[in-house]
Amino acid sequence: MKPGPLVAAVLLAAFLIVRRRKLEPTLLIGGAIAVVGLLVYGSGVVALPNFKKIVEDAGNTLGNWTYLVVGVMAFFETGAFVGLIAPGETFLIFGGVVAGQGTISLVALIAIVWTCAVLGDLASFFAGRRLGRAFLIKHGPKVQITEERIHQVEGFFDRHGGKAIFLGRFVGLVRAVNPFLAGSSGMPLKRFLPYDIVGAGAWATMLLVLGYVFWQSFDRVLHYAEQGTLALGTTIVVIAVGVWLYRHFRHKEHRDAAMAWLDTQLDRPALRPLARVLRPLGRWARGPLTFFWNRITPGELGLELTTLLAIAAVGSFAFAANAITLRDKALVTGDRTAFTWADKIRSGTLDDLARAVTHLGSFPVVAAATALTVVVLVMRRRTTEAVALVAGLALTWIGVHIAKAAVDRPRPTGSLVDTAGQSYPSAHAAYALAWVGIALVLTRTLPGLARTTAAIVAGIVLAVVIGLTRVYLRAHYLSDVVGGAGLAAAIFAVAGMVGLVVVHLRHNGRRA
Repeated sequence: MKPGPLVAAVLLAAFLIVRRRKLEPTLLIGGAIAVVGLLVYGSGVVALPNFKKIVEDAGNTLGNWTYLVVGVMAFFETGAFVGLIAPGETFLIFGGVVAGQGTISLVALIAIVWTCAVLGDLASFFAGRRLGRAFLIKHGPKVQITEERIHQVEGFFDRHGGKAIFLGRFVGLVRAVNPFLAGSSGMPLKRFLPYDIVGAGAWATMLLVLGYVFWQSFDRVLHYAEQGTLALGTTIVVIAVGVWLYRHFRHKEHRDAAMAWLDTQLDRPALRPLARVLRPLGRWARGPLTFFWNRITPGELGLELTTLLAIAAVGSFAFAANAITLRDKALVTGDRTAFTWADKIRSGTLDDLARAVTHLGSFPVVAAATALTVVVLVMRRRTTEAVALVAGLALTWIGVHIAKAAVDRPRPTGSLVDTAGQSYPSAHAAYALAWVGIALVLTRTLPGLARTTAAIVAGIVLAVVIGLTRVYLRAHYLSDVVGGAGLAAAIFAVAGMVGLVVVHLRHNGRRA
């Protein structure tokens, strides 16, 4: 007889009974199975199997197929409503566990799952736009999407507004139906996609890293699992308290009452030194911080800021993923293939053209173009945009040189142009992103739909072509170009977010 598992079974059963109307059927079934298992194990009838050996065998059997299995499940999680039947979190955590064994790359798995999750959401979004809500009501019950569940998800939309696109990624019932309803409701793709990219990236990274860390500490986790009672009891208490706090403080009157009580306490003589610190922080939180949160949450003014946040997230991941991979490998997937393709299309004319175009990504050329743009912006009194553009380029220059020294990757052999210094990341590819920034700030200053679209597309195409010339001329590996572009995209996006905050605060100050 083992009292620990028996007590854990009782606590888990109590939690399931109390929350039975709030939990999904799959969680209730899984919890019931866990209760039965704990009771059987605690009674001493059976001994626990060697879980570590089971997981190791599963990881070794799948090997690189884990990428496909976990990626497909991330796609079907929303793309085919599989998440209502088999929660995708289970597959993601398993993928992280396999990565923790060293069988596959965690970085590559995050990239694959993030991409597949977004693609699955897009498939569901366009299906919703094409088929409409009536289709879901008519055929949904076949895959456990009842009209009651649809009303629950729509209620989630009503409570959270556009934030539901981001927050829904972390709620099982909402996640599976969210993109379809967003499409059927007529939400524009340009509004849906940025929030979805941020949410899918956070969801995939969190669960995969959780599985990875779990495996790294598997023996310790098993030890605590065998002790069990305290950990499970503590978890249940923390969850219950967290739910109560959320429900209590989501009402404005409760938040105001709590702030009034806190102000009263801070008026006491003994706490006045602390008040001198906390009150300015509180004012700041109600100013820029509140603005930032409102801007990144859909339903407020969040499209521009959330789009920049999505760009920063993808860019920083592209830079960090390649840098991490290069610690263990000389080449990243795609490096050798890119050189092979370049050799197949090589010609004297293309060589000369590439040498000419690649100079558009050099720092002197980009700096001169930025200076001219700044003159235009200052003449039109758009100093914030001018400062953001200059700061983005300056920080990119600093970031590139710091990263080159840190990674210290040698250049490819056989370069067709003069090169110097380390290879990762590509400075030309990073500086070329300034052309996109120039196009964006000019279109804000010189509005017009046709001109706006053409300028931004031209800036993106030019940045891509400059990056490709670096690979074609064997001045950089493909991963150098991707890493440089990712670093610059993240830096320019952050500079743009700061600029938006400053413009908004200045505008509000003038109105006041």
